Amino acid sequence: MYKLLMLSVLAMAPLAASANIPSEGNALSLEKGPGLSGSFEAQRDAIVSALGDGKTYSEISPNDRQRVTASLNRISSLLGDAGSVEQLPETTRIEVFNEQELVNTVLTQAREDSRLVCTREKKVGSHRATNNCMTVAQRQRAREQSQDALLNNSGYKMPLAR
Repeated sequence: MYKLLMLSVLAMAPLAASANIPSEGNALSLEKGPGLSGSFEAQRDAIVSALGDGKTYSEISPNDRQRVTASLNRISSLLGDAGSVEQLPETTRIEVFNEQELVNTVLTQAREDSRLVCTREKKVGSHRATNNCMTVAQRQRAREQSQDALLNNSGYKMPLAR
């Protein structure tokens, strides 16, 4: 069985190695700063559309969504008519960098929390497995709720301090 599995993996390796993943176009690149790969407005449009699609950043809080939008507006106003970041004065460049770091931090965490994780589970008393898909944040909330329920319903009463 192990040999068959390894042979199938090795047979599929050339197909995976030849896969061409486009790195340009509408791809959202948070790692690169504005002006390094296309215009800031194109990156801003990509971020705004990703925020609005309801999938990429589904677990972002309204407060964080507002912070990202405000930072994008601030970067846009700081860049103004400048063609690139290199043409800005040093203090303005630092402000743009700080705003970009805020956007990157918030969106990276929101994307991680919005990642969908699926597991195959068998319900108690059944031999039939079902798919259970939840985001990382939903799994964390479910874990916390079950721990709270266990602590509250355990019947354990803390002794009174004297």
